[in-house]
Amino acid sequence: MKNAPIQPARFAFNEQGLPCAPDFGDVYHAEAGAFAQARHVFLGGNQLPARWAGRERFVILETGFGLGNNFLATWAAWRDDPARCERLVFISVEKHPLRPEDLARAHAASPEPGLAHQLVAQWPLLTPNVHLLDFEGGRVQLMLAFGEVQPMLSELQAEVDACYLDGFAPACNAAMWLPDVFKRVARLTVPGATAATWCVARAVRDGLSQHGFEVQPAPGLASQREMTVARFAPRHVPPRPGAYRPAATGPREALIIGGGLAGCAAAWALQQQGWHSTVLDRQPEPAMETSGNPGGLMHGIFNAPDSLHARWFRTAALHTARWAAPALAAGHVPGQLTGLLRLDAALDTLAGLAAAQQQFSRVGLDPRYLSHLDPTAAAQQVGLPLPHGAWHYPQAGWMSPQAWARWLLAGSQARWLGQAQVAQLQRIGPRWQAIDPHGQVIAEAPVLVLAHALGARQLWPADLAALPLQAVRGQTTLLPGTTPGLRRPARPVSGHGYALTLPDGQVLVGATSQPDDDDPALRQADQQHNLQRAAELGVIDALPAQPASPLTGRVGWRAQAPDRLPLVGPPVDLAALAVARAGRHRLDAMRHQPRCHDAEQGVYVFTALGSRGITSAALGARVLAAWITGAPMPVEATLRDALDPARLATIRTTS
Repeated sequence: MKNAPIQPARFAFNEQGLPCAPDFGDVYHAEAGAFAQARHVFLGGNQLPARWAGRERFVILETGFGLGNNFLATWAAWRDDPARCERLVFISVEKHPLRPEDLARAHAASPEPGLAHQLVAQWPLLTPNVHLLDFEGGRVQLMLAFGEVQPMLSELQAEVDACYLDGFAPACNAAMWLPDVFKRVARLTVPGATAATWCVARAVRDGLSQHGFEVQPAPGLASQREMTVARFAPRHVPPRPGAYRPAATGPREALIIGGGLAGCAAAWALQQQGWHSTVLDRQPEPAMETSGNPGGLMHGIFNAPDSLHARWFRTAALHTARWAAPALAAGHVPGQLTGLLRLDAALDTLAGLAAAQQQFSRVGLDPRYLSHLDPTAAAQQVGLPLPHGAWHYPQAGWMSPQAWARWLLAGSQARWLGQAQVAQLQRIGPRWQAIDPHGQVIAEAPVLVLAHALGARQLWPADLAALPLQAVRGQTTLLPGTTPGLRRPARPVSGHGYALTLPDGQVLVGATSQPDDDDPALRQADQQHNLQRAAELGVIDALPAQPASPLTGRVGWRAQAPDRLPLVGPPVDLAALAVARAGRHRLDAMRHQPRCHDAEQGVYVFTALGSRGITSAALGARVLAAWITGAPMPVEATLRDALDPARLATIRTTS
């Protein structure tokens, strides 16, 4: 999907005091009040809260978020209902989201001031993404999809139980009520689901009927005589392609191999869905291998075409910044996400700055996510004599990967089994078992997650398509606070290498990148290489001929995929693939590849976080949890596909 720049809504109050959108010539809600409309039309029209009673998860899809009153009224009803579902997921598409100051103004007199305050406090940057917000300890989730309604609906993956069909009147905003919108809503809706709207236009009712909804009128609100309600009862429900069907029902338990960033984040994300995990690692404590570095960068990336890489790392960075904020503020995780600079020589001239501004405008990102600085302004930001201008990421910075992993694990309530030497994996009946070198069962569960980076290749089941992982050695250098001429960057800075100041005053510099190099020793040549980078960044004045004392640092190995994106999801089932080929089944897309995530297999992979594990871990884990549990996917389908292990499987397709 090609993203278009987000244009914020223009917001005002009309003469009657109703919130309105001047660009559409319409009001946001009826005169009877936003909450009265939400309760009568959308909650009442979908028979809520009765229909979510006792459910594990209930999913609502809304076609226009507007001011968010429908969400707030639904959240309030869920909170006040003693028979509420375990988890409420509210998905809403919005082409023109409000600026945060306008959202606060719109809810200044909200009937639910506490809930409105929480929404305003978490309001995301206006970037073309799916933004996942968590409330009530994760039991209420709001997925905001900023963009055009039709393409965004195509990008969603969910099993929807109720639909709120909202938006400005068809005469003011016809795009919200086109037949193709109802077609895409129907694709996401489960049989028996309901829909409701205040709109009674014949074209709307016909559009719903044509796409499998049984439509009927219902009493309207106040002066409106009628509204429209519907039930999804299609004559034929096409089977969903194998990779996209929800997980089978059964015990909500997972066995996770690997206790680094990926494994700890996986346990945390599964706990958000009500699952319990057991995490196994060969080390005695979590995150003692590659995730054991004292610090690492956390930031997105930018390019003018807004590539899949840029979109993934932007979405992941924004999600990580939101989730890590409490841990950083409480001091549980060392780090700071108050800004990061990435040097770019193209920003050294007025012409370069003008070109950068043109690129930035073409993508249309929120300046609170990214801005560009000339060399003087960049140097002032970090307190170093920088050689170039830089891109400034205000919500980026650095974190301790080990502390971040351990904080996620602590929040997961998972069972930790350290010093667990897993010699093999075996499937016995409905459960996977981890076996030690003596043939004893260490732990078992119906779902298996391989999250132990390069180690996944050693335990990889033979009937799964191979993982093309590469081991990349990296060596970092620690500059003591007593280093002569040392300048500590006020914020992390990166270019050819990076530098960041640790809480104890040392400066971490790195890191080398050496594919297929298995040397575990600190090498003086690599230390000199890192010192050269430190000198180029202005951290030290010049490269010393011989260090006065032995430098300290660390060696680790990153697991990296050929395209440098994580691998998240169910791998391809080679045995089922052979059967499909023999039957000449359609295999021309990833969605048609047979997977190992049904009740008989239950295998998933979460690895290849590479050098950006801190950025990718939290959101990647939530993508993994959605694969496993059947929860709505927290990213667009194109991003989910970009992480899918099937993208790298060497498969000969047959039409």
